[in-house]
Amino acid sequence: MNDTDGRGLGGQVSNGTPVKPEDKKLRLLITDDSKLLRKKLREELEGLGCEVIEASNGKEAIMRDLEQEPDGVILDIVMPEVGGIEALQVIREVSPTVPIVMLSSAGTPQKLMQTLKMGAIDFIQKPYTKEQIARAVAAIRKAREKNLKKAARAAEKVSEIGEGGSSHNEEP
Repeated sequence: MNDTDGRGLGGQVSNGTPVKPEDKKLRLLITDDSKLLRKKLREELEGLGCEVIEASNGKEAIMRDLEQEPDGVILDIVMPEVGGIEALQVIREVSPTVPIVMLSSAGTPQKLMQTLKMGAIDFIQKPYTKEQIARAVAAIRKAREKNLKKAARAAEKVSEIGEGGSSHNEEP
């Protein structure tokens, strides 16, 4: 069995045993212009069993998302070059199902609503707690599993259509 959605959500271990989505290590992209915050967040995420990819601004986040196809993204809002809201918009366009959590000290109710309307699954106000990060990881995992199930159902329907469609195309 190969990956079903291009983001490493399905698959097998080397001995051929299927990997359950809930057992697979999450690959998360964290984006913040503060190196210190990225280091702290990396340590917390790795402590939760995640693999971490880093970006220091929105432009890098977009490139890392395209190149490395993470299972989830954590984005700061205020960053140089390309900010988090702009990065959210682009990532949502190129990776419509990847779960995105916004993390910011610039957490006004307007920004919160804007990012949620744009497709973020959560918004965490800095300074954050370990519990908030753990909940965000759980939400990303849940969204990833939902996306995997949806992709599997779609593949099953396509397969059914393919099987049914071929018999309709045959002449008697």
